[in-house]
Amino acid sequence: MVKHRIGRVEQEIQKEVNDILLKRVRDPRVQGVTVTGVEMTGDLQQATIYYSILSEKASDVEKTQAGLDKATGLIRRELGQKLTLYKVPELEFKQDQSVRYGEKIDQLIAKMHQDEANR
Repeated sequence: MVKHRIGRVEQEIQKEVNDILLKRVRDPRVQGVTVTGVEMTGDLQQATIYYSILSEKASDVEKTQAGLDKATGLIRRELGQKLTLYKVPELEFKQDQSVRYGEKIDQLIAKMHQDEANR
């Protein structure tokens, strides 16, 4: 039962944070950010929010992370108004590495097919 509730809260936070980033956060550094997942601690006190951006440049990733870090307070306040939780969790933003990993795999497969076609 508890795991089910955590999953529901994670989904709700993911939906709301995507919405808040789109409509409320004016910082240009966080434009084009997609929340790809949320992981919460069992006591619902902390949420790690995973995100992806289209750019792979380290400087863009740093700028985005700085923008998200700066917007965390606003995002928490907005979440507090939207969620029916006793206490809004602490938020931490982390870049989702799995998206980049998946893209790399796609590139390798495409290259392999290209190599076969060239033989």
